[in-house]
Amino acid sequence: MAQMKMKTKKAAAKRYRVTGNGKIKVGRKGKRHIFTNKSRKRKRNLRGTRLLRPAEAAVAMTLLPYA
Repeated sequence: MAQMKMKTKKAAAKRYRVTGNGKIKVGRKGKRHIFTNKSRKRKRNLRGTRLLRPAEAAVAMTLLPYA
């Protein structure tokens, strides 16, 4: 009998991307709404993505079995 496939957590798949050397890339939090309360410098620093630290990346990889 064939082995069952593991399911990917779709919420994690929408948030994380795996780079070419296996690191996890994620968007920054806090850039969706209420921009009037945030300084210009803070909004500028929220641009782009960041790489997860190794401990966080290990947790993310359990949610993405085929990444």
